[in-house]
Amino acid sequence: MNDPIYLDGFATLPLAPEAQAAILDAWSRPGNAGSPNAAGERAARIIADGRAAIAALIGAAPDEIIFTSGATEANNLAVVGAARALARIHPGRRRILMSAIEHKAVIEPVRSLEAEGCSVTIVPVTPTGTIDLEALRALAGSDILLASFMLVNNELGTIQPVGEAAAIIHEAGGSIHCDAAQALGKIPVDVFDLDVDYLSLSAHKCYGPMGIGALYVSAGAIKPDALLVGGNQQNGLRSGTEPVALIAGFAEAARLAHSALGTDPLHGERLLSRLLDSLRERQLRVTLVSGDADRVPGGAAIAIAGMDGDTLSALLGSQVAISTGSACTSGQIRISHVLEAIGLSEQEARSVIRVFCNRYNTEGEILSATDHIVAAASRCALATGEVRQ
Repeated sequence: MNDPIYLDGFATLPLAPEAQAAILDAWSRPGNAGSPNAAGERAARIIADGRAAIAALIGAAPDEIIFTSGATEANNLAVVGAARALARIHPGRRRILMSAIEHKAVIEPVRSLEAEGCSVTIVPVTPTGTIDLEALRALAGSDILLASFMLVNNELGTIQPVGEAAAIIHEAGGSIHCDAAQALGKIPVDVFDLDVDYLSLSAHKCYGPMGIGALYVSAGAIKPDALLVGGNQQNGLRSGTEPVALIAGFAEAARLAHSALGTDPLHGERLLSRLLDSLRERQLRVTLVSGDADRVPGGAAIAIAGMDGDTLSALLGSQVAISTGSACTSGQIRISHVLEAIGLSEQEARSVIRVFCNRYNTEGEILSATDHIVAAASRCALATGEVRQ
């Protein structure tokens, strides 16, 4: 069986061959960075080089990078760990802000802090899926402890005005965390320009391996309380033996992303435009859910009028890999909270699919994907009684 044409890059991206080679090379030579021998020293060098490569990609210093098991852990460390540390210093500040379209890896840690005496305020978004800055200004007060806003939404692909939001939060005296899992390697990410205190990263959304991520903690920020203790690795902020091979793969993916920022976005957006044009030429009524909002090149949420996204995805089967919402929530029957937040009705939300064209996709694949989607849409229309116009 042939692999499907892979257009589900918001869920995960293919592992870069160069990153795979770096992983295998590191795995072939055992060593614990905590051991005082040659093998341990070699492992420590790989970790240090990896930290430097990831820091370079976001404009940070190497000692501002903490390795984690992924963006979910990084988000938990930034939200829960930072909130606990900040609350001891600022006992009068107990309110946490987050947008209505955050990933559940932020929503649930934030909500968990309600049991620790914090209150939570949801910042609304515009109908095109970006943070409503005027609403944020009205909500930001002297009781703000921490805010968390993603840089790129995982369902819509919209780029959030995090730099402007950070200025508002800092003016109110609060700290800010940014979930940049979907941004790394897709758009330029610079912590100086964003002016955030904490920033979460994921390797597998950047052509690296699953199982490894990182948290940027600004040198000027309050250090979060550790959530994992027992070994005092990484200056006590995240205990546990560092996964040397995964760090090597993450680092190589970061180096590739740094060099490809001038080409990957152009390639992805060209293929996405080709896909949309081809579908429209075949008489499918296709619209971008995010309208004219800034979005990550190559990725978008697409509404196909009269279609049910779940049915369409199932009909595509092993031919084309797409999804209808965040991979972390697509198993649920209820429509996405992100699509609800931008005001879509249940019927409108069910017509939405998300696609991301990655660096390894070809125009030939896009044309083949068009054929498969059109054929599946015709079957879907027959099943639902919809007539295409």
